[in-house]
Amino acid sequence: MNDPVPSRLVLLRFLERVQLRDLERTRRWIADEERRDAERQRGMNARPTPPEWLLERGLSGRAPAYVHIGGCWNAGKRSKGITRDQALRALTEQGVPHCPHCRPDTALGILD
Repeated sequence: MNDPVPSRLVLLRFLERVQLRDLERTRRWIADEERRDAERQRGMNARPTPPEWLLERGLSGRAPAYVHIGGCWNAGKRSKGITRDQALRALTEQGVPHCPHCRPDTALGILD
């Protein structure tokens, strides 16, 4: 019951061990986060460049619904990348409507 009170030096050594353990854990967390950031960056660099033009298919999946500029927020999941020539052909020869939001006809220089 009457344990001797640890000396100040013993208490400081104990505190040092606890802080070293915490520092090692924090350094592991930092290393893990740096590894995740590097992986994320590699993934971003490995992504293919987005297409400049998109052709959105209708609900049937066959008939084209709209032509979009590549980064259009309104392009649906049924969109696929096309070339500039294909976009021009779709708008002029095939009569596919242009997206009213991104206006690919204007970007392609087509005047109504």
